[in-house]
Amino acid sequence: MTSIDFFGGVDEIGGNKIQVKSNESSFFFDFGMGFSHANDYLSEFLQPRKANGICDFVELGLLPYIKGIYREDYLRHVGLPYPDKPSVDGVLISHSHVDHVAYVHHLREDIPIYLTNESHLILRALEETGAASFSEYLHLKKSFYLEPKKRGDGYMRSRANIVDRDINIVKPYEKFEIGDFSIKSAPVDHSLPGASAFICENEDETIVYTGDLRFHGRHPELTRKFIKEAKKAKPTIMISEGTRIDSDRNISEIDIEKRAVDAVERCEGLVVVNYPVRDLDRLVTFYKVAEDTGRKLVVSLKQAYILNLFNQISKEYPDLSEVMIYKPRKGWGLLGEDSFACVEDEWLCASDIESAQCLRDYKKWERELLANDNVLTYQDLRKDPENYIFRCDFFELKELIDIKPVNGVYIKSSTEPFDEQMEINERKVHKWLKLFNLPLKNKCFHASGHANGKEILEMIRKINPDKLYPVHTTNKNKFLKLKDDGIDVIYPTLSE
Repeated sequence: MTSIDFFGGVDEIGGNKIQVKSNESSFFFDFGMGFSHANDYLSEFLQPRKANGICDFVELGLLPYIKGIYREDYLRHVGLPYPDKPSVDGVLISHSHVDHVAYVHHLREDIPIYLTNESHLILRALEETGAASFSEYLHLKKSFYLEPKKRGDGYMRSRANIVDRDINIVKPYEKFEIGDFSIKSAPVDHSLPGASAFICENEDETIVYTGDLRFHGRHPELTRKFIKEAKKAKPTIMISEGTRIDSDRNISEIDIEKRAVDAVERCEGLVVVNYPVRDLDRLVTFYKVAEDTGRKLVVSLKQAYILNLFNQISKEYPDLSEVMIYKPRKGWGLLGEDSFACVEDEWLCASDIESAQCLRDYKKWERELLANDNVLTYQDLRKDPENYIFRCDFFELKELIDIKPVNGVYIKSSTEPFDEQMEINERKVHKWLKLFNLPLKNKCFHASGHANGKEILEMIRKINPDKLYPVHTTNKNKFLKLKDDGIDVIYPTLSE
């Protein structure tokens, strides 16, 4: 007998943690963070304590307490038992947004993780360039280990306990096995590369899981092919996202491109744009906008790192050499003619100090990118603002203090606030824009990563499952009309 337990994604956007169990094996669809629930308790500077292992997460209801799935160091550190073998046989990652993958950090390293190559690259970028405390997606750095000092008596904290997770790259529609389940990854269009639905079957059930998907991105054909393949599988159970089940409209990447070209052509100064760092479709959009308006797209070091990874596997995105890489001032800020350091009682300009010293504030991966010829600084943007489109997210707004834009414009190409913290940040953005007299363009400049309600219902009707579980939605009642099509709509409940 096959059963399904929901530990997240119920009556909320994201947080999917869905366990499928048979008599022989079990696996999870995703293992992500629920934003709304996390925001009820946490903020940027109020986070769970690593010192308490998984206990803070469990106490706050962010993680379910399931024996046999969590990492040894976090359990033994707080006196909890650690079984010899994992109690699940794998985790299927639909895509690399944190609301689907963040809590993989807490899983034991011998649980196999299944994901696409593109998702793997994004997790690699998150792990290597991120500053989050809980971001060990591909490698597990064991904590709370002591080792003998190299000299003298006593112990020191070990830094050598880094182990690889059991990562398995899945290919489109190639079957792989987890216990008695035969599984296929089905690529879909979403707001970052590598998103996948899954089609899973054993003797009891055929289960289709959508992950997150849309039809209005740059690759709607992926989602359409998934529908055809899912229909052929004749599913008994479908687990569908419903983020925008209450919406009946879409804005496409092509719509954004046309609107942005018009806005940029009207701007005499610097164009500042905010779009999600891992949304490479949106990067392509603004790269094309820059081409069409005689400008160059300027990306952050983090986005340059991601772009460089994807250049190695795909020609779909601009080459790293075709964009400009922004070099921010960090640490001492030894950059250009405006910063100085004292050398033997003499204050020297940064341009007269050896380059190795000026690069000390940058991480190794950043220094490698800064070795490219297409690097620029705030001085370049201040001197020739009409030549550039500068990608600048919320945490990079401070760069405007150095750039001092004149006659510019700010294009917001990201989602509208959907929680209290985002609303607070949005008010801060408006303060920054007022400070630098940057007009805001935010109407119809963002394409959602999710299908609208009409598309979702049409998709489900075409696939025609016996049972439908709506997840990743706060409007599950909108699915009830599927009962007229003979589909049994079942509201999932959180398992304890």
